[in-house]
Amino acid sequence: MYRVFQLLFLFFAVIHLGASSDFTPIQMPERGICAHRGAMNTHPENTLPAFREAIRLGVQMIEFDVQASKDGHLVVMHDSTVDRTTDGNGEVSELTLSELRKLDAGIKKGEQFKGTRIPTLRETLQIMPENIWLNIHLKDGEKIVASVAKMILKEKRQRQSFLACSIMAAQSAREISPGIQICNMDRQRNTMDYANETIHHKAQFIQLLGDGAVFSEVISKLRKHKIRINYYRADTPEICCELLSAGIDFPLVNDPGAMMTKIQTELGIKPLVPIYR
Repeated sequence: MYRVFQLLFLFFAVIHLGASSDFTPIQMPERGICAHRGAMNTHPENTLPAFREAIRLGVQMIEFDVQASKDGHLVVMHDSTVDRTTDGNGEVSELTLSELRKLDAGIKKGEQFKGTRIPTLRETLQIMPENIWLNIHLKDGEKIVASVAKMILKEKRQRQSFLACSIMAAQSAREISPGIQICNMDRQRNTMDYANETIHHKAQFIQLLGDGAVFSEVISKLRKHKIRINYYRADTPEICCELLSAGIDFPLVNDPGAMMTKIQTELGIKPLVPIYR
């Protein structure tokens, strides 16, 4: 009988350790490449194929845009209309999810992408590794921020996700989830006022905007307050390396394949090895 109790004790101890391992902290990237709308130079932007390619390349962050359909579903799409990136036309906000799903979001990029559909936010979150930053840019942020925040919580992605939005939208998100991470997008300039505003509102990220120029005093102050710095955008591997060397954490790029090789060679930043649930 004693032997039976020993075996049961060992069995439940192993189960407990296995369950505990689920809570092992996953290290998030300190710096690297942000794939703007996925690997959009080679794949249809803001689609699952573009995100999968960016993951395959080993990027450290993926940026994508979210807005709502006519019937309130959260879909991944940059433009207010579907005209540029699909075979359809019309305002996203005037089309139901069913209508959006009928559109081909890949054919304009190439025949090999024919049949690619506009993804929902939930589908997008579900394909992502656990150790990649998710840069979620809210279109019409104040209208959809509550729904997006709830979806992030439902999918348990709050540790790796942040909302790129206005301060007002951020305040609404924090009413739902006080710990939700924010990237301040109110000004997007390389100014000390913008940095100070971001610090004051306790955002975790900021997005600077420019043509490659950065101001060392702005970066220095942001880094002192442990705010991660995104930068829109880097068009060449050389500019990308310059930005990273100057203290930018994550330059947004349209061609992550070209950038990943350069930053590994020049700066020793290795491609991300994805960790999945």
